[in-house]
Amino acid sequence: MKKGVLLVNLGTPDSPSVPNVRKYLREFLMDGRVIDIPYISRWFLINLIIAPFRGPKSAKEYQRLWEDRGSPLKFYSEDLRDLVQDKLGNNYQVELAMRYQSPSIASALASLKKTNISSLKIIPLFPQYASASTGSVIEEVMRVVSNWQVIPKLDFVSQFIENEKFLDTIVANAQKFMATTDYDHFLFSYHGLPERQIMKAEIKKCQLGSCCEHFGDANRYCYRAQCFETTRLLAQKLNIPADRIATTFQSRLGKTPWIQPYTDVHLQELAKNGIKKVLVFSPAFVADCLETTLEVGETYQEEFIAAGGQQWDLVPSLNVEETWIDCVTDMARD
Repeated sequence: MKKGVLLVNLGTPDSPSVPNVRKYLREFLMDGRVIDIPYISRWFLINLIIAPFRGPKSAKEYQRLWEDRGSPLKFYSEDLRDLVQDKLGNNYQVELAMRYQSPSIASALASLKKTNISSLKIIPLFPQYASASTGSVIEEVMRVVSNWQVIPKLDFVSQFIENEKFLDTIVANAQKFMATTDYDHFLFSYHGLPERQIMKAEIKKCQLGSCCEHFGDANRYCYRAQCFETTRLLAQKLNIPADRIATTFQSRLGKTPWIQPYTDVHLQELAKNGIKKVLVFSPAFVADCLETTLEVGETYQEEFIAAGGQQWDLVPSLNVEETWIDCVTDMARD
């Protein structure tokens, strides 16, 4: 019997066409862990407003991102699966799933079930735990396997921000830039969440502020605290002084308060204060996608330059860096 390993990333449309992008948006945003409002309200919001009107705009963005092999998030995830499989050998069966669209979690689990696995390690490819990402993956896996007559030993990786190889891969990518440029500021931009989702996460005494300056058992599953801890760990390895770094949050949607500080607001403040050269990190993502390549790498760069900045460089995602492959392989074996 083999040991099963399931890698799960967020997902991507099957093509950059408007119908496929709308299909993806509907599946993604109808998840009650992503938009946590009552079902009826969510249904009307997604199907009558967001998908019809945002679909064409998002399709244009995906068309800019799309390569010959398709979406970078998907083909880098496929490469990661194959490379991890090679390192683990024949005693393991590695499958890839996307939380939304294809390949689905259900189809990947069906393939593993046919293999007659003795155990199953599920690795959501999200460094920090959030209900809307890792939590949603765990819920869907449990929904599927709950119908199996024989359920193997299950093991979930909930977050891996303290994994040395994860951190070292980002550090090595950043050092290539730092070797040639003297940056004024180092910005760590993470995907944002509505404040209410942080408050609902059963984190005791959450203040959405200075409490995130310390990380421990009390706030280990607070997404905001995990992001600040990721920044601290990376800054320590890169020997960056605390007064030259910032942790911010991007991609907010709607009018409700999202966790702060906001990336787009902070970059304006940087330019206003005379900061000219910024190195930007996206440590919430492990593969190139809209949020890294286009939002951080292009849109924010244009806004920073327009506000008076001179240089805005984005540290690449982990993609298929050798140390990152070793990191995932180790998580699969542990």
